[in-house]
Amino acid sequence: MIVIADKKERIDKYLKEETDYSRNEITKLILDKKILVNGKSINKSYKLSINDEIYVPDSITKEIKLEKEDIPLDIVYEDDDIIVVNKPSGMVVHPGSGNKNHTLVNAILHHTDNLSNIDDKIRPGIVHRIDKDTSGLLVIAKNDKTHKILQEGFKNKTISREYIALLVGVYPHNKAKINAPIGRSENRKTFKVTEKNSKSAVTNLEVLKRYKDYTLVKLKLETGRTHQIRVHMKYIGYPIYNDPVYSKNGNEFGQFLHAKTLEFDHPITGKHLSFTSDLPKEFKDFLDTLE
Repeated sequence: MIVIADKKERIDKYLKEETDYSRNEITKLILDKKILVNGKSINKSYKLSINDEIYVPDSITKEIKLEKEDIPLDIVYEDDDIIVVNKPSGMVVHPGSGNKNHTLVNAILHHTDNLSNIDDKIRPGIVHRIDKDTSGLLVIAKNDKTHKILQEGFKNKTISREYIALLVGVYPHNKAKINAPIGRSENRKTFKVTEKNSKSAVTNLEVLKRYKDYTLVKLKLETGRTHQIRVHMKYIGYPIYNDPVYSKNGNEFGQFLHAKTLEFDHPITGKHLSFTSDLPKEFKDFLDTLE
């Protein structure tokens, strides 16, 4: 993660307030040269300047040992270079703080040993992510060359992703472009639309069907910020049904957000690929009750 300093104080004190790490963990990360300021390693007494750019790893990977787990996978497509999987709601993509196993990565490792490894050690093959309670399609890289090309595809917006979501409330417009910057909220684990320490975020919305108290929509991302769709939908006043963080209403099934379509040129062959996945049964069954 990237944190932008907005006051002058010691880096260890500042990061204790701005991240989920303890002061001891921050000190260790600094000594191990895992925390960088403006691209350079620093000492624990470093005094921040306003607008310093601080790189902090998303998790302490040394404490997590990756294990292969025989977890069923819904593999939509596979060849020598990529795997496209349909992730169920409730599954975390990779191990991290609070989720050291039973993740998609643990399942993929049981399926194959051929995975890229150019990011940190707990994310072999993982090029992009979707939230734990979001279902749908992800592409996984089986080698480093493929991984780098796919990363560039996401960066250059040549990889297309479309989501289906059920919103709480009847959205009045047929189409909308939500262009609102996103940054961390006060508790650091959630996000909000804010001008402070934020990044640009753009989501395109199209209404598919209106119900009495809900709206089914298609969403297309122009950027890929953490929790982007969930934050943007809450921001416009129509949160995603059953979102456990941003709406907190609904049933036991995860949030009604599904990564339905994934489209890109194959990173090695150049062949155009397009994949779609059905809505989860729980999603479809709930829609049936609204008819």
